[in-house]
Amino acid sequence: MPRCLKSVTAALALAVPSLVFAQSAAIAGAVVGTVLGAAASASQSTSGTTSATSGIPLSNPDTPIGRATPILKQSLRGEILFGQPPEVLLNGQAARLAPGARIRDLDNRLVLSGNLIGQKYKVNYTVDTLGLLMNVWILKADEAAKLWPTTPTEAATWIWDPVSQTWSKP
Repeated sequence: MPRCLKSVTAALALAVPSLVFAQSAAIAGAVVGTVLGAAASASQSTSGTTSATSGIPLSNPDTPIGRATPILKQSLRGEILFGQPPEVLLNGQAARLAPGARIRDLDNRLVLSGNLIGQKYKVNYTVDTLGLLMNVWILKADEAAKLWPTTPTEAATWIWDPVSQTWSKP
């Protein structure tokens, strides 16, 4: 290959990624502008929220406000005190978080156990096959007020209502 062709090829190899980046940045800017414009028009409208450009529903006013990820039926209720990760006290007993444990806060966001050291919460939790805590949901006051089993024996004898997502004693 001639020397000049090699230099042109090298220059193109350096230029093309920056052009691709510039195009993707322009596309991302256009998408963000569209989303922000739709959000602004949605905040001005009070009922039947839809996107101004596409008519796609952004939210359904008929859905109850709750957790995006529901608390599993298999979970148990307890009180947790976070120690140095992965150590916790669950109902006053020493326990450990599983590798990859998911802790969800009051707003259903994932939080790291290191940010919760020394804090005590009312939670629902699941355990993996080794007995380690796998899923932990920190409960809001209204969620903590609902009846929920604290032991596997209670969960086996109580009645689960899948529609209202509540437990009742037999």
